[in-house]
Amino acid sequence: MLYLIGLGLGDAKDITVKGLEVVRRCSRVYLEAYTSVLTVGKEALEEFYGRKLILADREVVEQEADNIFKDADVNDVAFLVVGDPFGATTHSDLILRATKLGIPYQVIHNASIMNAVGCCGLQVMFYFLVSYKFIVISYRSHKT
Repeated sequence: MLYLIGLGLGDAKDITVKGLEVVRRCSRVYLEAYTSVLTVGKEALEEFYGRKLILADREVVEQEADNIFKDADVNDVAFLVVGDPFGATTHSDLILRATKLGIPYQVIHNASIMNAVGCCGLQVMFYFLVSYKFIVISYRSHKT
């Protein structure tokens, strides 16, 4: 089984209880290291999780993903993501590739930047209204 696990936005302890249980039983644990910035070091995560983490940079995720999927049909493999697993299209792509390979997967969600917008005094339900950009295009007919 391939697990995509959100780590939340803070420190090592922001992982969910369910996510931590899965991490501790997986045969391999990858730490995605290019779409977001960790607020703590890899070593702090390893100490808290009690597991060694394999750094997965862009090259590993996009060009060497076969290593991530290797034996994931018979062993549990975790892929840790800062925030929520669906915060980047790369992670959705992993799900699509796992499905094509017949590898079962499970997503364990966590807080993302969308949840943290409240720290700015905004509400998630109205966020799109605040960030929406209006484009004004003047239209003139070429007909005279």
